[in-house]
Amino acid sequence: MESKQLKVGDVMSAWVSTLGRNDKLSIAEDLMKQERIRHLPVIDEGGGLCGIITQRDMFRNALVRALGFGSRAEDQILNTIPVKEAMTDKVLTTTPDTLLTQAAKLMMERKIGCLPVIDGGRLVGMLSEADFVKLMTQKYGIQE
Repeated sequence: MESKQLKVGDVMSAWVSTLGRNDKLSIAEDLMKQERIRHLPVIDEGGGLCGIITQRDMFRNALVRALGFGSRAEDQILNTIPVKEAMTDKVLTTTPDTLLTQAAKLMMERKIGCLPVIDGGRLVGMLSEADFVKLMTQKYGIQE
C-alpha cells in the first residue's frame, strides 16, 4: 500500500492507557514514566473522551520543585490535584478512516504530538509522533 493511501487506523496505537477525570496527577506521572509515553486521554464516567493530559501539562507542575519544595513535596501535591484541573478539555481528534497525510498535516499545523482516534463516539486508539517514527523505521528497514 502506498503511503498516500495509508489511513490512521493502519498505524495508530490501538492499546491506550487512559485516566479518569478524578484520578490524581501522581497517577498520570507514574503512567507516563512506566509506559514511556507523553499523552494520556482522559475518559469521563460514561467512557467518552473528555480531555487529554500531556507531559507538558505535567512539566507545569514541576514548578513546585523549582520553587525549592523538593520532590517529596511535589509528590504530595500531585497526590492532591485531580487530572481534570490540569488537562486540556478541547481535544482535537481523528478517526481510523482519516487519511494519514491529513492527520499528519493537522498535527503539524496545530503543533500537537498526538490525536486521539475516535470511532462511534469511543476512543479506539492514539496516533502520535512515535507512530510516524515507527512507520518510517518499518518502511526503510531500520532495526529497532
